[in-house]
Amino acid sequence: MKRLLVALPILGLIAAAAAFLLLWQGGGTSKAETVTVTEGATLTSLCPELEHRSLIPGNCTTYRLAARLFGSPDGIQAGEFKIPASTGGAQLLDILQHGQPVQRLVTVPEGMPSILVAEKLAAVAFLSGPVPEIAEGSVLPDSYSFARGEPRAAVAARMKAAMNRTLAELWPKRKVGTCPVSTPQEAVTLASIVEKETGKPAERRAVAGVYCNRLKIGMKLDADPTVIYPVTKGKPLGRRILRSELNADTGYNTYRRAGLPLGPIANPGRASIAAVLDPEPHQYIYFVADGTGGHVFARTLAEHNANVQKWFALRRARGEM
Repeated sequence: MKRLLVALPILGLIAAAAAFLLLWQGGGTSKAETVTVTEGATLTSLCPELEHRSLIPGNCTTYRLAARLFGSPDGIQAGEFKIPASTGGAQLLDILQHGQPVQRLVTVPEGMPSILVAEKLAAVAFLSGPVPEIAEGSVLPDSYSFARGEPRAAVAARMKAAMNRTLAELWPKRKVGTCPVSTPQEAVTLASIVEKETGKPAERRAVAGVYCNRLKIGMKLDADPTVIYPVTKGKPLGRRILRSELNADTGYNTYRRAGLPLGPIANPGRASIAAVLDPEPHQYIYFVADGTGGHVFARTLAEHNANVQKWFALRRARGEM
């Protein structure tokens, strides 16, 4: 009888511990949820929200006690976390401590000007803080992941760092003497023109070769996008270029002066930068649209004029003129 009296409390404690452990393992809502953890948050500060949303078994007091007894001592991470339906208390803590935060993407297409990059960052509701100043040609077009609540300045900094790494990699590999660009920044400036002049990847090195040939002989680049840039900061013009705009000496207008414009007119992608640093070797100094999204190239003005007439005839046949 004495042994039984001693054993009963022990059995009661074991039963209570087992019930507590089952409570710790159980819990969860009937549907998937998302939990956002701010920088510096702890399980104690987050727990009231988890209790209010019925994501934990029991209340905060019992959940924190169970976490100390059965959980990892690691802190919870900042970020946004997806919590599957019927997630138990133990699994919830593991997700918050060791799970992969939700990663969202913001994409900068090749040739996007910085004014539109800034607008894109400003429009992402999941980011925080102001958009920093973004110099033209300073960010590398790509898709960038971000966590919910991350500062816009941090995402912009990653874009700029990616461009700096790309230039540090490509510049030493340039084919010296093939194109008269003397600095990485000049390469970015010319690459931004190449980016705007062709959307056909196979043509990038050929178009770069045309502009490099013109620079070598002191011929004006005559690139329409350099006329548009001072007017719209790179946004679509939405109309034909005016004669007054072609004549304006803005520092960017390559119809007015030979050489490169004052700076980039967009953010060029890696492929266009590489094309400028290793252009296609040829004798072409002219090109015009061919009606298929590409261009036809010419060595002489007579050849070019004939190609232009073919382009005009094609546009007339399409009813575009």
